[in-house]
Amino acid sequence: MKGNPELIETLNSLLADELTAINQYMVHSEMCSNWGYKKLHEHFEKRAITEMKHAEKLIGRILFLEGVPIVSDLRKIHIGPDVLKQLENDHEAEKGAIKSYNSAIKQAGEANDFATREILEHILGDEDNHIDGIEGLLDQVSQMTLPVFLSIQT
Repeated sequence: MKGNPELIETLNSLLADELTAINQYMVHSEMCSNWGYKKLHEHFEKRAITEMKHAEKLIGRILFLEGVPIVSDLRKIHIGPDVLKQLENDHEAEKGAIKSYNSAIKQAGEANDFATREILEHILGDEDNHIDGIEGLLDQVSQMTLPVFLSIQT
């Protein structure tokens, strides 16, 4: 089915965001593993896997719409030198993702592509959960102090 070219372009932009997020989360995951923060390592790794699933859905939809998935584009990756900066960077990335998905959902609706809109709404739900999880961790840091928070991440 030939899809709306502007919507395919938007899907490729979202794909670039997801591919960037995968890389950022994987690096943060491995850094936490290296520091001995097993729980944070698993948290970031799980998040990266979810972002991979998002990328897979976007690629599948682009192909269905007879577009070409562009997997060579990445955004600037913001690697945090410490756990707090990692969480702050990830929070900013998720805020951007939520904004982008909301805009793409509107665009898909205006293009009368409700199947694409449904896929994007599902991914948006995941992104909402991601930012909620990050905010929960940041709340723990502020309530416990960073040293106490990190001590329970091993």
